[in-house]
Amino acid sequence: MTQPATIPRVSSLGRSLRVLDAYSCIGGAARGYQLLGWHVTGVDIAPQPDYRGDVFHQGDAIDFIRAHGHEYDFIHASPPCQGEGAPTKGTNKARNNAIGRTHPRLIVPTRAALEATGRPYVMENVAGSQVRKDLRLCGEMFALGVLMHRYFELGHWTTTQPAHRPHRGRVRGWRHGQYFDGPYVAAYGQGGGKATVAEIQQAKGIDWSTDHARLREALPPAYTEWIGRAFLTDRCTVELGVAA
Repeated sequence: MTQPATIPRVSSLGRSLRVLDAYSCIGGAARGYQLLGWHVTGVDIAPQPDYRGDVFHQGDAIDFIRAHGHEYDFIHASPPCQGEGAPTKGTNKARNNAIGRTHPRLIVPTRAALEATGRPYVMENVAGSQVRKDLRLCGEMFALGVLMHRYFELGHWTTTQPAHRPHRGRVRGWRHGQYFDGPYVAAYGQGGGKATVAEIQQAKGIDWSTDHARLREALPPAYTEWIGRAFLTDRCTVELGVAA
């Protein structure tokens, strides 16, 4: 039986931390931090009526980070991944270049805004993006029904990469005219055996939204609960004078 990744159990530094959740979507990331008892403020350019955090602001995430990021203990940022994939791979080059023109690449300006706050942060995106690959998480690490490999850039703190557990099989669905069964659902796109709303909810541990598109985009809360605990471990280590 696959066991989920070990989550460090440490103190909360004596208080509930205030987290800024930039590019929040419906708040998959927010929910993971809330499980630690943290207060989460979300910001997104689009309305998010299903947002799971404590407070929501509609507006430009980079502008909000610049104006208010220094007011938070920790910042999580998930810039849109559209246009962030590697644009030079095979026959997808023209398509990815077109996507890049349609969707601005926001990782570099987001990083600049985050660094300017001086606050600890994590920035998340896909494999082909410009985020620094300090940490890689996969749904199998948490015994989830979705793989969803994501990379995380850590700013002003660090942690140890957990083991990437072997996958138990294939992602269920059609590939090149052939149907494959497996323990994971395809939580992207529609048709071809892709996951339904109920299947994504179950696979990711998200039960507060029925918006298929936003469910596909949302991070599983297990990822950010792990990240939050890892951050607390790092802070405790630094405060105890163990770190170099």
